[in-house]
Amino acid sequence: MAYKSLPSITVSDIESLGISTDSASAFLRRLEQIIAAHGPSSPATWHNIINSILTPDLPFSFHQMLYYGCYLHFGPDPPAWIPEPESALSTNVGQLLERRGREFLGSAYKDPISSFSDFQKFSVSNPEVFWKTVLDEMNISFSTPPECILRENLPGESSLSHPGGQWLPGASINPARNCLDENGKRSLNDTAIIWRDEHHDDLPVQRMTFKELREEVWLVAYALEALGLEKGSAIAIDMPMHVKSVVIYLAIVLAGYVVVSIADSFAAGEISSRLNISNVKVIFTQDLIVRGDKSIPLYSRVVDAKAPLAVVIPTRGSEFSMELRNGDLSWLDFLDRANSLRGKEFVAVEQPVEAFTNILFSSGTTGEPKAIPWTNITPLKAAADAWCHLDIRKGDIVSWPTNLGWMMGPWLVYASLINGASMALYNGSPLGSGFAKFVQDAKVTMLGVIPSIVRSWKSANSTSGYDWSAIRCFGSTGEASNVDEYLWLMGRAHYKPVIEYCGGTEIGGGFVTGSLLQPQSLAAFSTPAMCCSLFILDEEGHPIPQDVPGMGELALGSIMFGASITLLNADHYGVYFKGMPVYNGKVLRRHGDVFERTAKGYYHAHGRADDTMNLGGIKVSSVEIERLCNGVDSSILETAAIGVPPSGGGPEQLVVAVVFKNPSTTTQDLNRLRISFNSALQKKLNPLFRVSQVVSLPSLPRTASNKVMRRVLRQQLSENNQSSKI
Repeated sequence: MAYKSLPSITVSDIESLGISTDSASAFLRRLEQIIAAHGPSSPATWHNIINSILTPDLPFSFHQMLYYGCYLHFGPDPPAWIPEPESALSTNVGQLLERRGREFLGSAYKDPISSFSDFQKFSVSNPEVFWKTVLDEMNISFSTPPECILRENLPGESSLSHPGGQWLPGASINPARNCLDENGKRSLNDTAIIWRDEHHDDLPVQRMTFKELREEVWLVAYALEALGLEKGSAIAIDMPMHVKSVVIYLAIVLAGYVVVSIADSFAAGEISSRLNISNVKVIFTQDLIVRGDKSIPLYSRVVDAKAPLAVVIPTRGSEFSMELRNGDLSWLDFLDRANSLRGKEFVAVEQPVEAFTNILFSSGTTGEPKAIPWTNITPLKAAADAWCHLDIRKGDIVSWPTNLGWMMGPWLVYASLINGASMALYNGSPLGSGFAKFVQDAKVTMLGVIPSIVRSWKSANSTSGYDWSAIRCFGSTGEASNVDEYLWLMGRAHYKPVIEYCGGTEIGGGFVTGSLLQPQSLAAFSTPAMCCSLFILDEEGHPIPQDVPGMGELALGSIMFGASITLLNADHYGVYFKGMPVYNGKVLRRHGDVFERTAKGYYHAHGRADDTMNLGGIKVSSVEIERLCNGVDSSILETAAIGVPPSGGGPEQLVVAVVFKNPSTTTQDLNRLRISFNSALQKKLNPLFRVSQVVSLPSLPRTASNKVMRRVLRQQLSENNQSSKI
């Protein structure tokens, strides 16, 4: 659609969007006043438009008219949100810089907004000072304090053999205890968790204080000890993220065991592989998942996966919808082992910082998921990202629809509770108006999203009529976002900023994100994360200068607090460092995404550089998908699975290119195959995966060594707008 510049907009233009003549005239008068004061196309113009004209109840087309009209000739990366000096001073980082900015930056320090980028660079060049400061700000408590913050070169080892250095050497800690103990960030009567179950949308939200939470966690920790497991044993959680699963998660960590995170959407085969890789001894699950009118079996999938001892929670009341296996325990029978200890403090098991606390999974390119252990340091990285970039603090109410099977589940636990905030959990689908009402009723202040959820809300108008004015900012992760969808999202909360957040399971948080101290542009990142350095590699694999615009595969500086140091089932150095360039004497860390740095200093993500794609926020290898698709029909010679971004931007869509044994195929054949592929993927891999399109090719492009060039296919499909034939 062609948009007019702001001075060209007329009353009739506004009326055509369904706005009354009187209102249109009043809006135009106010617009003319703003233009007279700030010009027709400046960020200040837009800032005043969102503060004095646009409201959530106005047609979104009017929001678009003013946004695109304001920035018609601005160029790339127009700011959709601008920090105000007064609000900047109230942020976590703003307060820190006002107290200690001159200590950190000397005479170069001006104010939190002007000096934020310099502070980020300071965090990279002075990691010991930065991390000591932030750990103190978050009131992190060690049972044994660290000998130092960072030891870059280990005795007898070169920096290349152990590129990430050693963080907090000699320290012992329990991250769950740091979520539960009373300190300056929380009292025992503060609210720890707010929740509501789907279909109870007209009832008040439920609340649990920190005192109640830790007593529940203590009881489960005692019951775990009664199972007689060795400390450090792996205990899986395969269930939705609700109050009980959070209690179980914290209890496993508090008692010195290791959580194995399994997403509740996985099929039995995927569950089984994760149980086997991690050598799981016990699994917590529930009989069913209830979503809307559907009851989705979960315990039966765990049984089909041949899981070890299962502790099973009934979804409704205390009765099960099926019989349990011999040896499995009901939730009540499990708790009965420790009921006599209810209310008694469980003494946290303190362990060295390098001990594992959680095993999560990320798809590799070999078909087997990479098992990524989080150490006791990783939760501190998650909490620090939340403190620094999303400004989470005491009094905040944080909601992010996710699952403990993905890194954002554990991230949410630590990001909220360590920082003294409340976690808001909706036990149901986040796609409908029930969740939108929960955000209103819980008075959520930080709402995390993935783009596909926003698209669903916008399409169904799910948020209409609900008051989201308590929101201070949004967070977004998991997929590439879309400008129009996020303009719509900001408008639901009177144009609060969206902080884009990109990282990885192996990092425990983000490497590129945004800040409430910087202007935020839609579908863009404004800064590397604190203490992270980003390198965009040219076609020869060399880093381009860090302040120069460009696009290429992204590499990361190796000195990253909380990042993975080992893999359970792969060579960590081989996966992340082997063959990477050396910069200033340090080998860079491989990430695998293609990134662009713009002339204005923003970053844009452009999908995976390797053969792993991102579907609905879930990373999956092409090999896994192709293995299933190749067996769907005897007419198939071979397939290639590619994630293709839609022309308007947004999350990748799954396209499968097919080479047939007999090339005479029809459109009907391709549509039939698409249905068959979806059936196979959803049954055997993940019910959330969906093939958007099947294309027929005479052959797949290959390298001289016969490797399929999926990147070439991705480029061709993007350029041809996903046509049915290349």
